[in-house]
Amino acid sequence: MLLTIDIGNTAVTLGVFDGDRLTTTLRVATDTRRLADEYGTMLCGVLQAKGVDPSSISEACLCSVVPPLTLVFNQLVDGYFGVDPLNVSAGVRTGLPILYDNPRDVGADRIADAVAAIELYGAPAIVVDLGTATVFDAISRTGEYLGGAIAPGMNLAADSLFFNTSQLRRVELVAPKSAIGRSTTTSLQSGLVLGYAGLITTMVQRFKDEIGQDATVIGTGGLVNMIAREAPVFHEINQDLTLEGLRIIYNMNRGPKTRG
Repeated sequence: MLLTIDIGNTAVTLGVFDGDRLTTTLRVATDTRRLADEYGTMLCGVLQAKGVDPSSISEACLCSVVPPLTLVFNQLVDGYFGVDPLNVSAGVRTGLPILYDNPRDVGADRIADAVAAIELYGAPAIVVDLGTATVFDAISRTGEYLGGAIAPGMNLAADSLFFNTSQLRRVELVAPKSAIGRSTTTSLQSGLVLGYAGLITTMVQRFKDEIGQDATVIGTGGLVNMIAREAPVFHEINQDLTLEGLRIIYNMNRGPKTRG
């Protein structure tokens, strides 16, 4: 089985594939203070609880935007599963022409998302990832990665208001009944939730103006379902898009193994 690992700023998301079928997913908090043994013990326990025998893991592929944890997870995969993982980075074959000014600046998770979007939904495409950051990626009609846009994530914006103002407090991130807030709480919810829905709607339309109105819009990330209710711009929602991209990239580079 193939273990895929997406190391993000807020969470580490893992998926186990049996062939092309994603059988198990799990998420743990990103913590750069944890050692390989701490993560390894925890992950093996969670896999077993979900009915996956850790000894069945025979392949691994990872991407990371948290450099301190990249080495940790390489050590973990080698030590606990006896596998040399494929790290998605410069030099790894992805089949994706990158037209960024400096292709090395594109995060590995964004590359994995783009690869999965093309494979699963075709091109042109727009990927909107609503996580720690709100990230937009544009894929041309001929399957090229054109670039994108990056804004602070909704939780990050909410935390910034809480930590940098004296009288604003944390609020639940849900849409209020009206855009005009009648209290501090509903005003914050309007600015954050409806404001971000407006941001996403506008940015998706601007991207379509540049790459084509027929672009498929794919949403992913932890906040996508909430935003989708207020910004009906998504043709597809796939919370496992990055994991699927890692599977596809792994198969391009090392190929699926057959057991016998």
